Parts: sequence; C-alpha cells; structure tokens
Amino acid sequence: MTVESSSGFSASLDRGAPPSPATPEAPELREPPLAGGAVPVLGHGWKLVRDPLAFMSRLRDHGDVVRLKLGPKTVYAVTTPELTGALALSPDYKIGGPLWESLEGLLGKEGVATANGPRHRRQRRTIQPAFKLDAIPAYGPIMEEEAHALNERWQPGATIDCTSESFRVAVRIAARCLLRGEYMDERAERLCVALATVFRGMYRRMVVPLGPLYRLPLPANLEFNRGLADLHLLVDEIVAERRASGQKPDDLLTALLEAKDENGDPIGEQEIHDQVVAILTPGSETVASTIMWLLQVLAEHPEHAAKVRAEVQSVTGGRPVGFDDVRELTHTNNLVVEAMRLRPAVWILTRRAVIDTALGGYRIPAGADIVYSPYAIQRDARSYAGHLEFDPDRWLPDRVKDVPKHAMSPFSVGNRKCPSDHFSMAQLTLIAAVVSSKYRFEQVSGSNDATRVGITLRPHRLLLKPREW
Repeated sequence: MTVESSSGFSASLDRGAPPSPATPEAPELREPPLAGGAVPVLGHGWKLVRDPLAFMSRLRDHGDVVRLKLGPKTVYAVTTPELTGALALSPDYKIGGPLWESLEGLLGKEGVATANGPRHRRQRRTIQPAFKLDAIPAYGPIMEEEAHALNERWQPGATIDCTSESFRVAVRIAARCLLRGEYMDERAERLCVALATVFRGMYRRMVVPLGPLYRLPLPANLEFNRGLADLHLLVDEIVAERRASGQKPDDLLTALLEAKDENGDPIGEQEIHDQVVAILTPGSETVASTIMWLLQVLAEHPEHAAKVRAEVQSVTGGRPVGFDDVRELTHTNNLVVEAMRLRPAVWILTRRAVIDTALGGYRIPAGADIVYSPYAIQRDARSYAGHLEFDPDRWLPDRVKDVPKHAMSPFSVGNRKCPSDHFSMAQLTLIAAVVSSKYRFEQVSGSNDATRVGITLRPHRLLLKPREW
C-alpha cells in the first residue's frame, strides 16, 4: 500500500561511506563549494526566506554537496537521492541541526522525534506496537467514521475552508485512534490555529538563527509564544483527563503512562508530555497538509477525481467505501503518492555529523549540520521524466522501477523512518476515496492554492466548493 522506501542500501556506498585516509587509491577529500548569493550577516538565509523552494531546487546545479551560510553558521546541503539515502542510513549522522533546534520548543528534548541513541531506541519500542501493520485494521472503523463525516458535513455548493476541515479530520483520527479520546471540534480548531502560528515562527528561527532577537517582546514573538503555550496546555489537558479517568484502554497513551526507562522506573512526566506532543502535532500537521494538497489535486485534475470515483465504484459495487477496500484502490493510492511527491508536507530535513566523515568525496567535519530537501529531490528532472507533471501512473509496477533509489522516501528511511507510515497512508487513501465517491471540487473566489512555506508546505488558503457527481 505504500511506496517502497526502505529497501536498504549498498554496502559499498562509494560516495556515502567515509573513505580511508588519503592513499594513491583514495584521494584527498575536498571542501564542498560555497553556494553563491550569500549576503552579510544573513548569509543564504535571506534566500531561504524569500524563495526557499526555488533556492533548494537549484542547489544540485552547483554540486552533490554544497556549503551554505545561515547567519553565522556553515551548513552543508546534500542534493542527490543517493547521498540523501546515505545520510539517512549512516550511523555517522544523528537527528540535529537547524530544523530540530527550531522544533525543540514544540517537541521538547525527550520525545521520540528529537531523541537520539538508546533513549530513541527505547521510545521506538514503546510506540511501535501501535503502528505495526497488523495493528492498523483496528483503527479502520474510526477512520471510516471520520472520513464519511466529511461527506455528511459538507453541503453541495457550500464553500469548504480546507485548512480547518483538514486539521479537524487529521486531529480527530489521531486522537481517537492513538489516544482513545473523544475530542470536540473546538480542540481541533485550537490545534489548527496554534500550529499555524508555531510552525511559521519555527521556520523563521531555522533559516535566520538570530537567537536573542526572538526573545524580544515583539508582536510576532508574542504571537508565537501564545501559540506554543496553547499547544502545551492542550497536551496537559489530554494527559490529565486520562489520569483522572482511571481508564487504561489498549492505546498509545496507556503505553506511555505505563512505560519504563532504562533503569526500569516509570518514565518522567516531561517525557510523557513530549511523546504526546510528538503524536499529536507533527503528525496532525503533516497529514492535514497532505489532505489539503489532495483536495487541491482533486479540484485541479477532475479527470483523476473521476478515475478515483470509478475505481471506488468498481471495488465497492456502489456500497459506501470502507477501510477494507483501501488495498484494492490502486489508482487512489498512486494519486496520494504523486500528490506527496509534488507537494511533500515535510520539504526540508537536517542531520548533524557525529564524527569527521565524508559524503560524495567531500569532507564533513564532526558537529557539522547537513540539510536536504525532499521537495527538491522529488521534483528533480534527473530523477523523473515529466518531473513537474501530475502523473499517478508513474507509480505503477512497470514504471516505478525507473525512479532512482531514495528519490521518493515520503516517510524517510532507516532508524528515523516515520513509524506511522502505514497508518498515514491508510487514512489518506481512504479520505481521498470517500470524498471523491460523492463529490467533485472546484476552487471559488478568494481561494489561493499557492504554496505557503513554513516547516511544512500547505496551500495558503484553499477554498473549495463540492459538487455532487
């Protein structure tokens, strides 16, 4: 049901593994070239603020690895599928760098998203059972109920605010499946507003790391702090409600409340808090952003919307589409994958070198930050024929073999691979099938589907009008 994204990598990795010390057979490592266009103080940060997607997409023209200046920091950008795969799979690099530093205010330092080493491995063991492939069908009825609730709530000809609707369904599915919470729409709305504010502020802090300035009582900083505080308050409410209930359903929150640390003691309150944040916020943000892009795709490409509807009717025979139908919805699944290729929610990632190492024959010093862009990798003409065309059929078995390894890894690879990949793909495919079975969509006046860049990508303000087939 998902794109093959973690098939391993060659043991040789000519350009990804650290070479031996210089010998006649192993030449001296080079310093990566510096990308052009840096300005005093901000370095390349100003370009990442002005037009980050275009800037990252052009970097491969300057080399497989290039140096960037973000404020006073030197950062190394990796631009090829092969090297991004090597980076993600090598133990020489850990979670770290500007992205993760900017996210620590939200995710904390004790959650699975930002932890490294033994703590990360122990946390993965705690949460992984909830996302195992054989655990996903238990969530099917909830996914079905929430997906069909969209069709029941929407009215033909009435305008849909896709931002609030996408967040509502993403948050409710995550909360009801993983935290067994019956959360009201008001809580999803709070999360939607707070996340938009927080992720916008975090992006600024990542590309222009001027730490002390972000502590000044400026309007943007105050707004960021309010949004962040509301997110943490929301998580505290969820944990407190569960403790007060005395209930222990078989879900992820119960697993966290009963988890033990490396010494066999209960994990701390801060770690529980950070883990719930990691479950609710990045997952909801990325899934909601992808739902927005799916709705945009269905409006922009009515021929594919009609093909999804026809596929659903063929599989279901006219009954309501359900979770058990998802694995048979080949075109619908491929439409989801192609939407994620062209508009990945997570468009930029960073790592930090643990030791002196090398990539692509270039020297990477210990402690250096490395950045790469799934958006740039997945739209590269050197990897994809018709690289900017929306073509779900490129994921059919006879064509997918033409896609280079690691040129499409929407859930990353290696030990940092997103544990919720099957969970996310199931709900995305089901939602696309459910809404397409009843509605076709068109944008209305005031809609703006241009890409809004923050830590994630989403449309600026997507407003659609559903029409019954």
